[in-house]
Amino acid sequence: MPCILNIETSTSVCSVALTCDGQVAFHKEAFEGPSHAVCLGGFVQEALDKAKEYGIRPEAVAVSCGPGSYTGLRIGVSEAKGLCFGLDIPLIAVNTLEIMTCAVMFKGIMPEDALFCPMIDARRMEVYSAIYDSALTPVKPISADIIDETSYFPFLEKQKVYFFGNGAEKCKNVITHHHAVFIDDIVPLASDMLALAERSFRKGDFKDVAYFEPFYLKEFVATKPRNKVF
Repeated sequence: MPCILNIETSTSVCSVALTCDGQVAFHKEAFEGPSHAVCLGGFVQEALDKAKEYGIRPEAVAVSCGPGSYTGLRIGVSEAKGLCFGLDIPLIAVNTLEIMTCAVMFKGIMPEDALFCPMIDARRMEVYSAIYDSALTPVKPISADIIDETSYFPFLEKQKVYFFGNGAEKCKNVITHHHAVFIDDIVPLASDMLALAERSFRKGDFKDVAYFEPFYLKEFVATKPRNKVF
């Protein structure tokens, strides 16, 4: 299994994790953010020191690629690119919504037919979301959704949908279908990137370090019309 340095800065939480042989060897988080510019460099250095202590060397850098905060993603991706250039190792991009979904999937036993809807807060009653099945296959692509009482109704009529993320809190009193389940305190963390980053490493799914750009929410709003969720 590869040794990967993971960076997650897509929301107000800043986190770094060193994963190796399918295990988290080191992780550090700051929840009182946004404090990425202050914390990230120190967290990365601690992770590299831990790798040296263990006698291992990172074989890739994985970074959360959004959707997420423009400032947070810019700081995280810049750090990741600098590490890739300096260490001469490849860059892996990991979808923020998939990171949160993995965190929920690993929390406990879910029904086999359950659907997972990570939500990142935007403004007013708008969120950025996708829906995944238990195999992490998208059944609704990432979109900017205006939430009302009919949101995600076709999915909720058929099976349970688990909602989570910093955009889900404001939806609790709006999406009241009996199949809607809300899970609190789920944020994207570097330690939850392990399976996704290792999958990309095995596939050789690496990004061009010079030209890679993350999935900024700001750009998403500018290029995609806001949709009322069917």
